[in-house]
Amino acid sequence: MSAIILFYITVMLTAYNGFNGIISVLAPKRELPIYCVKTDEKKASLSFDAAWGNEDTETLIQILKKYNVKATFFVVGEWVDKYPQSVKALNDAGHEVMNHSNEHLHMSRLSSEQIANDLNKCNDKIEKITGKRSILFRPPYGDYNDKLINTVKSINMFAIQWDVDSHDWMNKTSSYIVNRVTEKVKNGSIVLFHNAAINTPASLPTIIEYLQANGFKLIPISELIYKENYLIDSRGCQYKSEKR
Repeated sequence: MSAIILFYITVMLTAYNGFNGIISVLAPKRELPIYCVKTDEKKASLSFDAAWGNEDTETLIQILKKYNVKATFFVVGEWVDKYPQSVKALNDAGHEVMNHSNEHLHMSRLSSEQIANDLNKCNDKIEKITGKRSILFRPPYGDYNDKLINTVKSINMFAIQWDVDSHDWMNKTSSYIVNRVTEKVKNGSIVLFHNAAINTPASLPTIIEYLQANGFKLIPISELIYKENYLIDSRGCQYKSEKR
């Protein structure tokens, strides 16, 4: 290849990269949920989604009690209708019962009004049993867009995602789940589990023992996140803002 051709290729690549940089700067900022929290403290949160089954909720409560861990459970309104006694048991055990939508729909496909109505229906159901109004919301299927995140903010709630997926919903083996979680958890992590996955109860004790032995304090998500004076970076990691 001649020097002239190499020269033109270099010029074209430089121009292309510069153009992409301009596009990146000019692109509108995407609204994001909170995937994790930037902190120097060794703390993290365990969370459980409850949408359909209820096979292991009581077992999970007992495991968490054994290790003195308080977790966050995101429940669907229709699940609350079916299992009000489990909602009460979770609250009585000191765990957070938070919003996972009323019907487990793809919320990004709804209008802002429909989203707000759905979330408030679920909040009403939870509050009727626990006496507490949910402030956290986890989008079903992890599906969100700017409209959803902005609507969640407009009703004074925080949209919560996760940075560590246990893959328990894929019916992975207990050893796989344990290795995946323990290798990925870092300061400020939010871990995703499910209340009715096959191998979650078998995996959870080992995971908790490992994290506690390594100095992690496991706390509910509402105690992990910043509720004011914060920003969220491009990875969805929430961090404290210096601006007041």
